[in-house]
Amino acid sequence: MSLCLAAGALVVALGHSEITLSWRHSVQKTLWEEVWRETPAGLDIVEARIEGSGAGMDPPEGAKLIDGFWRWRPTMPPLKEVVMRRSGATADWRICWAGQCRPIGDYMPAEADPVTLKICD
Repeated sequence: MSLCLAAGALVVALGHSEITLSWRHSVQKTLWEEVWRETPAGLDIVEARIEGSGAGMDPPEGAKLIDGFWRWRPTMPPLKEVVMRRSGATADWRICWAGQCRPIGDYMPAEADPVTLKICD
C-alpha cells in the first residue's frame, strides 16, 4: 500500500507510506510541515513543525525548538483523509520524502481543488 493524492476522478499513487506536507503561511510566510504516515487505522500525524509563531500559528505547550523549528506530536486519532485547498493566492502545497520536495502541481492539474491525501485503495 502507499499514499495517494486524489482530486475528482484523478488519483495519483505517491509510492510511499510516509510523506511530509509542507506549505508557507499566507500572512507570516512561515514554513509549516506535517509528517503523515499510513497505518492500518488511517493517516497518522507523526510530527508537526513550524519555523516561528504569529497569525494563529503559535506552537502548542510542550513543543520543542529543534534546528530552527518548533516541533511536537499532535494528539489526534488517525484520519481517513487530509484535504488540502489550493486558492492560488499562496504557493502550492509541497509533498516531500527522502529530503526531496515537489509542489502538488507536479502531480495534479493547477485547477485541481481540493486535493485529498489518502491511503490508496
